[in-house]
Amino acid sequence: QVQLAESGGGLVQPGGSLRLSCEASGIISAIYSMAWYRQIPGKQRELVARITNTETTTSADVKGRFTISRDNVKNILYLQMNNLRPEDAAVYYCNMDLQGRGIRDTYWGQGTQVTVSS
Repeated sequence: QVQLAESGGGLVQPGGSLRLSCEASGIISAIYSMAWYRQIPGKQRELVARITNTETTTSADVKGRFTISRDNVKNILYLQMNNLRPEDAAVYYCNMDLQGRGIRDTYWGQGTQVTVSS
């Protein structure tokens, strides 16, 4: 059973930084893409950034402030968030498209809360 475990959320002042992590565990033979999404209550979940073996994409809202990266050996996804703004506050979810036990599927983490407030 593949599981994604997120960490690193919390309360930060505007202009501050946080680094989110998401570790995939279980039997994994290939990871095709990793991504971070965020969701504010009452709104749809939105893509923040995605990374594959060939490209990285970042939403316009966070470009230049957030950086997505990965550790391919440990199957860990990161999101470095700098110069945080109140509008970045949300629950952040990691997402992975991967192959485990011969089955390709999409997995989600449980979410980690990011609060940006003075």
